[in-house]
Amino acid sequence: MLKIFAGLKGSGKTKHLIELVNSAQSTTNGNVVCIEMGTKLIHEINSATRLINIADYGVDDWQKLYGFVCGVLASNYDLTDLFIDSALKICKNDMDGFEEFAGKVKPLLDSQNVNFVMTASVEVEKIPDSLKAYLA
Repeated sequence: MLKIFAGLKGSGKTKHLIELVNSAQSTTNGNVVCIEMGTKLIHEINSATRLINIADYGVDDWQKLYGFVCGVLASNYDLTDLFIDSALKICKNDMDGFEEFAGKVKPLLDSQNVNFVMTASVEVEKIPDSLKAYLA
């Protein structure tokens, strides 16, 4: 399952993501991973959740993000939920790359039954048609 929370800065995307991460952590029998750019969520996210600062790993475009997500999946067979805050920003605000990332990662996560939620700081109207079905 893929969900995308889109909207301009200040629209509540990250706040909602935090609620979803903490809810998932309290109900899962597996592992929850949250990827962000920086460490702003460190005090907001349940400490049992694996919080990853993507900047520590040199990930700065959609292809590297895809490879990183593949690595997370390969190293953790108990992963039930994956969250990415500011996914479009990690993809260098490249909407075509963001679209390609989502298109490649969705079937991979679906095949492993991982719930996947990401945020994108962009007007909802600018989300490509291929991703509009995933808007939350």
